[in-house]
Amino acid sequence: MTQAEIKLCSLLLQEHFGEIVEKIGVHLIRTGSQPLRVIAHDTGTSLDQVKKALCVLIQHNLVIYQVHKRGVVEYEAQCSRVLRMLRYPRYIYTAKTLYSDTGELIVEELLLNGKMTMSAVVKKVADRLTETMEDGKTMDYAEVSNTFMRLADTHFVQRCPWVPATENSDPGPLPPAPILVISEKDMYLVPKLSLIGKGKRRRSSDEDATGEPKAKRSKHSTDNKEPIPDDGIYWQANLDRFHQHFRDQAIVSAVANRMDQFTFQTQTSSEIVRTMLRMSEITTPSAAPFTQPLSSNEIFRSLPVGYNISKQVLDQYLTLLADDPLEFVGKSGDSGGGMYVINLHKALGSLATATLESVVQERFGSRCARIFRLVLQKKHLEQKQVEDFAMIPAKEAKDMLYKMLSGNFISLQEIPKTPDHAPSRTFYLYTVNILSAARMLLHRCYKSIANLIERRQFETKENKRLLEKSQRVEAIIASMQATGAEEAQLQEIEEMITAPERQQLETLKRNVNKLDASEIQVDETIFLLESYIESTMKRQ
Repeated sequence: MTQAEIKLCSLLLQEHFGEIVEKIGVHLIRTGSQPLRVIAHDTGTSLDQVKKALCVLIQHNLVIYQVHKRGVVEYEAQCSRVLRMLRYPRYIYTAKTLYSDTGELIVEELLLNGKMTMSAVVKKVADRLTETMEDGKTMDYAEVSNTFMRLADTHFVQRCPWVPATENSDPGPLPPAPILVISEKDMYLVPKLSLIGKGKRRRSSDEDATGEPKAKRSKHSTDNKEPIPDDGIYWQANLDRFHQHFRDQAIVSAVANRMDQFTFQTQTSSEIVRTMLRMSEITTPSAAPFTQPLSSNEIFRSLPVGYNISKQVLDQYLTLLADDPLEFVGKSGDSGGGMYVINLHKALGSLATATLESVVQERFGSRCARIFRLVLQKKHLEQKQVEDFAMIPAKEAKDMLYKMLSGNFISLQEIPKTPDHAPSRTFYLYTVNILSAARMLLHRCYKSIANLIERRQFETKENKRLLEKSQRVEAIIASMQATGAEEAQLQEIEEMITAPERQQLETLKRNVNKLDASEIQVDETIFLLESYIESTMKRQ
């Protein structure tokens, strides 16, 4: 765990949950697993506050617990899961792209609350969608339930582990902490609920549509509380499935950039690869190095409706993809017209290498990028060979190699002729260690994201008074519009913010939007590097 990762985790926890949760979370990240009283003692926080903070962290899957033999419960922070909070906007946007506004709000509610029952999610989402609709229109619970079931069928949401029911009437002493279990077949099993109803609008008055006061209404609701139909069955967003989707999109985009720019019929190669990934998205585990083998006939039948290419043309494209040096697609057999797989590990390796090449070009220039690609291609080269192959003068080549060496993009390997390692009798070979360079770049990305978050917080803090004034004015205008105020009155309220203040607000908004966009772009690089490192470590 590097200092950059710890600092980033600290910023994310503080931004999402506040100072107390951030203090407990960072303490667990630094020290490892610890029991409750030790956490309270080391952080100087009251036991009650530590319990509440741990409840929040466990609810959001940021902390896990385990019971030791002596009955002591220890809590351990999941740093990698904390860093996933960076990607929340991307998860939500993906759900919106695939399942429209309803899917977006379902995933957003699950991410904001950590774990929720299906009935609670459906009702909350239906209410939120009804709020945005025109007067007289409402969102039906059944429509939201159908979208939830589609998300579960495609594994974007999954059940949380639960405490198994005990068969004996006298179970004996309770364990120090509950043991949660879940089977693979139940993970995406949606309970059969008959949720009948429509979303409700919030009312600003103290009475609802029936004219009943709030106090009286709340008393009735507590007296006639109905049992929750799916009580105890909690759901959460399946982040690994989202990552699998991001990886597939990156592979499809890479194939489109490499293959389809030279073809007359656009996007054919990438569409074939997208079809293969879509066919194997549920059957292939997220950490698998290859997809499941698919026959040419199966791929042909699964192509999108209206995509008019013949079986012969499809076979030609598959052969072209299989013969490509990058080896994104491989041939694993000849049955069924030919069996094909997508080599996910090699695809991630190519994407990580392209990212490194891009960074070298941006930082050191195109000539350094040429040397980097040359060393990457030839594996090991002496300085004289680099000068000859790259056709760059000796002095410039030496300077460029030193720059990349000091930046840890390339490494130097010594091969001595004699045991004394004398420089005159030693070969010095330049090489590129992709895994090491990817780790170095990942560390820099974490530092960059932390700097971006701190800058955004600084910008917001510097203009806090102006932002609060702007929010107050907007609230006054909204309430006046609701009561049917005249245009002249609204204009008068708007003039409370002067022209320089309005310009300052525009500048702040533009700067914050740039910082947000930069965070998302850096996180895309982080995702590719993390995926490559994880895939490589599993193969070793």
